[in-house]
Amino acid sequence: MPKDFLKGCRDSYDVVVIGSGLAGLTAANILGRSGYSVLLLEHHYQLGGMATWFKRRGGHIFDISLHGFPFGMIKSCRKYWTQEIADSIVPLRGVRFENPQFSLETSYNREDFTRLLIEHFGIAPETVQRFFDTARGMNFYDDQHRTTRQLFDEFFPGRTDVVRLLMEPITYANGSTLEDPAITYGIVFSNFMQKGVYTFRGGTDRLVNLMKAEMLHNNVDVRIRTLVERIEVDPQRRCTGVVVNGRRIGARAVVSNSNIKSTILKLVGEEHFDPAYVDEARGVRLNNSSCQVYIALKPGDGFDFCGDLLFHSEHSGFDIEALLSRNVSSRTFSFYYPETRPGSDRWLIVSSTNANYKDWAELSEEDYLAAKEDLIRTTLDCLEQYVPNIRERADHIEAATPRTFERYTQHVQGASFGTKFEGLKVSQDLPKQIHGLFHAGSVGIIMSGWLGAVNYGVIVSNEVDKLLSK
Repeated sequence: MPKDFLKGCRDSYDVVVIGSGLAGLTAANILGRSGYSVLLLEHHYQLGGMATWFKRRGGHIFDISLHGFPFGMIKSCRKYWTQEIADSIVPLRGVRFENPQFSLETSYNREDFTRLLIEHFGIAPETVQRFFDTARGMNFYDDQHRTTRQLFDEFFPGRTDVVRLLMEPITYANGSTLEDPAITYGIVFSNFMQKGVYTFRGGTDRLVNLMKAEMLHNNVDVRIRTLVERIEVDPQRRCTGVVVNGRRIGARAVVSNSNIKSTILKLVGEEHFDPAYVDEARGVRLNNSSCQVYIALKPGDGFDFCGDLLFHSEHSGFDIEALLSRNVSSRTFSFYYPETRPGSDRWLIVSSTNANYKDWAELSEEDYLAAKEDLIRTTLDCLEQYVPNIRERADHIEAATPRTFERYTQHVQGASFGTKFEGLKVSQDLPKQIHGLFHAGSVGIIMSGWLGAVNYGVIVSNEVDKLLSK
């Protein structure tokens, strides 16, 4: 008999949370801590969504995706998770840029960027001050028509090198482009500029396991390998529960951490919504996906400090089409040293490249495998200049593509960064359409990335609490 992953589940809960990305985990934890009965359902065998990890033979542990987040993550984790989690968040030591326009290393905060823009790029101090103040003053309620391109044209016209310095890391952080609303850039960029880039000491496996322990402490019922097939809605447009692994489980409220388009069009069904809202949901643009190459050196073999993040490019300027192309010209290398996981003797590298889903989805199986091998080959060619003889020293190498992320996360088109800006409004309006149904996830770029996801989980949990406490 196949294992029953719902064995011991109750027939109904106050809240069912679908998906265990950071937004779903945070919402489940807060609601459990508030005394509600909470069931967390994750279709995969591990929690975390895109914030997860995998193990390979030889004791290698790889973190998925590019892990860097602003200082605000410490406050959010201390308040909504535990002090132990917050205390494990540490600053990166250095961020490097290597491209045809400049070569530099930075602590990636406002003070150091101000110095670089004035001394290295020759920008007038008053212009730099005004740019930072403008970005810092942006908020969600500002004009959404000005694009990031227009913002840069106002302050740094014709300076493609400055645009590259300011924009490239943010594009890798949340998939944003020059054509997205300027506020989506200004808010995220200013968060990073506050005190630099941070990461989690001990690896994502330690983080998620600490989060799981805290949820269990707060009586959250955590289940893996549980694929939700349908969200139930009655004729009065009230959410009444879910169907998961063929079983119905009732709920007073449901929080979907699934993709917003999947939630509306697949899990619920468009017949339950106003036609205008369905049209709005269909119009939400998905953000791009990514490719990654995971490289582990042989146990005990290491390399000199290369920075924690290295933005490498052979391209002549910042070009989003070049960043997304399968003919990769720009990569971000995340270097993992033994101190990343205290007690380890492992040096690892993860190469990340932004990607278009369709460039990978339409390949035949033969061409797909060949493209993955080419991705690995060109990545190693590039990495050779930073870690000599990498091919001979590597103990394990593998690659992931948008198809990989689609398979393991169930994200539509493997979208690593959720949706474009308009997705946030559709997400926020979901409870207005279906009573008791909420969404928390990577939407609108602002709510993308680790900090955005955690904070959106907080916001949605408060809305659920308002409903259930009436």
